[in-house]
Amino acid sequence: MTENPFIICENLVKIYRVANLEQVALQGLDLVVERGEMLGIIGPSGSGKSTLMNILGGLDRPSAGRVIVDGRDLRKIPDAALDSYRRTTVGFVWQQSSRNLVPYLTAEENVMLPMTFAGVPPRIKSQRTRELLDAVGLSHRRRHRLAQMSGGEQQRVAIAVALANMPKLLLGDEPTGEMDTATAQSIYQLLRELNQRYNLTTCIVSHDPTIARHVDRVVAIRDGKTATETIRQTVPIATAGNGAADEEVEQEDIYHELVVLDSAGRLQVPKDYLEQFGIRGRAQLEITPDGILIRPAQVVQETQAMRVARPEAETVTGRIGLRRRLQSLSSTLGRWTRRQEPPVADARSEEARHGQ
Repeated sequence: MTENPFIICENLVKIYRVANLEQVALQGLDLVVERGEMLGIIGPSGSGKSTLMNILGGLDRPSAGRVIVDGRDLRKIPDAALDSYRRTTVGFVWQQSSRNLVPYLTAEENVMLPMTFAGVPPRIKSQRTRELLDAVGLSHRRRHRLAQMSGGEQQRVAIAVALANMPKLLLGDEPTGEMDTATAQSIYQLLRELNQRYNLTTCIVSHDPTIARHVDRVVAIRDGKTATETIRQTVPIATAGNGAADEEVEQEDIYHELVVLDSAGRLQVPKDYLEQFGIRGRAQLEITPDGILIRPAQVVQETQAMRVARPEAETVTGRIGLRRRLQSLSSTLGRWTRRQEPPVADARSEEARHGQ
């Protein structure tokens, strides 16, 4: 029997209203995340990444659409159930340590704090704290305060705090945004280990272009919709070894970028592709043996060009016709004038008669 996805977003819409203005943050977003998957979410500023994270974390509700997390419809459940969801099902790791930790508490006390609010018995709370600090590699720093730790160590404590109440979903909003490359790599590695150890479903928002190396799949969001997916596949490399059974097999990662179709059959073609082939406004679809081919709308462009050229041609034709009519009129006037003038010989004869 196939297990249901852990996260299902269908035609998700979020509209923020400020005074008389409306800002659409999500415009019919579709997303499916499997249980235990480690997902990266990328996109430019204002694309809707943080809005999606707030909705998945139960910090905000969508304006329309459907969002199901572990069988709960977060748009319809009561406020009390949403509070319970935030406390027991989801854990947060923020970019700023000030949002994750209490500065005057030790690492151990910070990890215990969420369990204290949840009413966890002291013995279980102490045992769970030691386990989590050991899992993030800070058991030897458990009695240190934040000022005595590096940025990477503070973020490790923050991850332990996020896992204190044993959530099924871990959300990270730029968890490595303020770290150097080496520290960021270690945090990604830690998140991967915890994902596998506790069977966590993990969603990480990041601007880091190398995030695809550390997660199972990367979803790119653009203009409030899922635009593309990048899937990482690990394959063995053929080597010229002796074929021994205990010989190590080298592996490499291959990345496949896919365009996402939403529930209405719409897709977002990458902007550089459109610019490369001069596709703007309209396009033609053609069915081929290998699939669907997108072409520039040549017929439409030619028709538009003809419409632009037609007034110019009509103007030129009109000028030629006017010139011909003027020439004909001038010729007619000339002939009429010649008819009105008397013959020269008749005029002289008349003058002679009067003289006599």
